[in-house]
Amino acid sequence: MSHSLNADLHCHSLVSDGTLAPEELAARAHANGVRLWALTDHDEIGGQHRAAAAAHALGMDYLTGTEISVTFIGTTVHIVGLGFDADDAQLARGLATTRGGRDQRARDIAEQLARAGIPGAYEGALCYAGNPALISRTHFARYLVDTGVCRDMGAVFRKYLTEGKPGFVPHYWADLRDAVRWIRDAGGVAVIAHPGRYRFTANEEYALFSEFRQLGGQAVEVVTGSHTSAEYRIYADMAQEFGLAASRGSDFHGPEESHTDLGTLPDLPAQLTPVWELLSDRILRAPKAPFAA
Repeated sequence: MSHSLNADLHCHSLVSDGTLAPEELAARAHANGVRLWALTDHDEIGGQHRAAAAAHALGMDYLTGTEISVTFIGTTVHIVGLGFDADDAQLARGLATTRGGRDQRARDIAEQLARAGIPGAYEGALCYAGNPALISRTHFARYLVDTGVCRDMGAVFRKYLTEGKPGFVPHYWADLRDAVRWIRDAGGVAVIAHPGRYRFTANEEYALFSEFRQLGGQAVEVVTGSHTSAEYRIYADMAQEFGLAASRGSDFHGPEESHTDLGTLPDLPAQLTPVWELLSDRILRAPKAPFAA
């Protein structure tokens, strides 16, 4: 495998906050030329067996995946896990604990929105959640767009769902140490997801990378849907500085709201070690087509 492999190792289905079923995502990835795929639903691995089966039916190789929500220096950071045992009991328990506070947080968001003159938001958001246990700000945003409160998802977050705005409710997720341990103990590789999104100071970002590496984290997303071309270069340098492999993923959620489609990102920079090279023995290979005489 090479740096030019069309691998998409970050996307979401309706099992968390995406809009498509795992099978639909697999078909879209395949249509866009993806050869190695991973479904990385938020704090959830319930779609893994469906995703792997769909990938193999289309001839794609597959890596198990999830995206764990972590609180680091008061900020929500996402750690992607790749190539783990999808039936690992400790990982399943850890993710269940992380999901546990979402419903109360959603009710608190709805209460704040009601005070801002938007009643019924909890019930409205719930209609958009394919998995009610994973109700999130994204589901509230879809509800507020579709009911005409805001013109698009970005406007919802700017006006209501970010810190200091009505509707923002902080949540304390897993500890970074626990998230990395769950992934590693299940046989996988931990990856810092889209580091350019966190708006850390230089010292805070250095602390994240340092602690992540010390805990056994092994990779960082360099080429991802929310990074600019300048950020590709920044995080390629960070990967080299900290001895991390590089990952690539669109962070696709749905055709109506994701500006980067599955399988459409540029290649990883050639000087980096692709994360799939660390996981060559954990890739679930697509069955070979039978020989036709």
